[in-house]
Amino acid sequence: MLEKNIDTFIGCDAEYNDARMVLFGAPFDSTTSFRPGARFACRAIRTDSYGLETYSPLLDRDLEDIDVFDSGDIELCIGSSEKALEQISKRTATILNDGKIPFMIGGEHLVTLGAFREVFKRFPDVNIIHFDAHTDLRDEYLDVKLSHACVMRRCHDLTGDGRIHQFGIRSGERVEFRWVDEGHTELHRFDFVGLEETVNRIGDVPVYFTIDLDVLDPSVFPGTGTPEHGGVSFMQLVDAIRIVCSGCRIVGLDVCELSPNYDQSGSSTAAACKIIREILLSIK
Repeated sequence: MLEKNIDTFIGCDAEYNDARMVLFGAPFDSTTSFRPGARFACRAIRTDSYGLETYSPLLDRDLEDIDVFDSGDIELCIGSSEKALEQISKRTATILNDGKIPFMIGGEHLVTLGAFREVFKRFPDVNIIHFDAHTDLRDEYLDVKLSHACVMRRCHDLTGDGRIHQFGIRSGERVEFRWVDEGHTELHRFDFVGLEETVNRIGDVPVYFTIDLDVLDPSVFPGTGTPEHGGVSFMQLVDAIRIVCSGCRIVGLDVCELSPNYDQSGSSTAAACKIIREILLSIK
């Protein structure tokens, strides 16, 4: 059984045995290709979450009415991506073995692979719903296969074709888009058009939900390592989250790629906190 973390996300202080969902942080950014700093997101999110209310007026739900346990951050090996992924997999396995839903806070997007490996072992028919500015479908980046630029390709190595559903994508190499056109993933450019149809089509199949926060336009979310203009608004993202979390059988999820030091106003961190609250309150 995991021990309670002293510094928790607001309202996430249930006892482990009572919790349905378990938060944990993965402070890792060793493969970041542009601006590092996502390793500092977990601590910033927990601290700034106390600027939020536990109640969501949009959902008419309150974190005080659900049981979420915050297990704290993993002390990750910064010098080895594979070792860090193994450590993330181990924490995810503990949570899954106890019949709970793992909710990881990154960290750069590569951390998704560590959690997804364990989810896939237990739910081999799992689909991925992926919100992001970037395709993340390179087979390698600078001769490295374990990179945040390759994370969805590594997940595809496990799932095979037709089970990764990508939304908000507006950046990637031409070869990545050509690879998508061959039918390997379902990719929706720029926004969330088609999301409800995808959710309805997936039905009751298990879903891993991963959000790279740079899906948001940098005019509203500048605090990220690889900002990409032309993104969605905050309310577009919140509405899309509600569609996924209320319509899918979520078995694992993550929120990644806040780099708080690139937004000294704190607005990006505040946005990340609110997004996490809305996710926690939206999961059916």
